[in-house]
Amino acid sequence: MAEGNRVVTVGVDTHKDAHVAAALDASGALLGTASFPADARGYASMVAWMRAFGRVEAAGVEGTGGYGAGLAR
Repeated sequence: MAEGNRVVTVGVDTHKDAHVAAALDASGALLGTASFPADARGYASMVAWMRAFGRVEAAGVEGTGGYGAGLAR
């Protein structure tokens, strides 16, 4: 997946049981989307997934209802 030093930006839509992430390259092109459980294992899997695309420069987490609090930590 990763190409050299590609810069990646990630956005995460949080929900009670799962979080959905989208990764974009520097030009805004979609690299991929994936869903992860909203628990510690899911957070670790999401971080590994993000990093597989390249260097994560920024990540935004939607905080609706506090569902993103665990991920943001």
